Amino acid sequence: MRLNRIAVFFCASALAAGVTAPAFAQSPYDGQWHVTIVTKSGGCEPTASSTLTVSDGKISDAGGNVSGSIGREGLVRVSINGAYANGQINGNAGSGKWNGASGGIPCSGRWEASRQ
Repeated sequence: MRLNRIAVFFCASALAAGVTAPAFAQSPYDGQWHVTIVTKSGGCEPTASSTLTVSDGKISDAGGNVSGSIGREGLVRVSINGAYANGQINGNAGSGKWNGASGGIPCSGRWEASRQ
């Protein structure tokens, strides 16, 4: 399912970004984050977990399929292969909503994140 592929992308992104991460954080949210995605409606995978790396406030992957940012005040906006997520980070934790599709059928849910 699409959500499972998104989780794999997140994991691969974290590993690739961890190798090239700068020595000093450039934003208050830089570092590794454990993310759990929960589907509330639709046919996507029920849950998925992964680790992301934020560098200079940017969320990305080596393949260019993940793009997004965390603003200085913790506002999160992410796009992943046609799925979208937004929410809020406060300190070392955050949460929000996401929406996307699996096999053309819409699905949506919530996400939670904690800094590692």
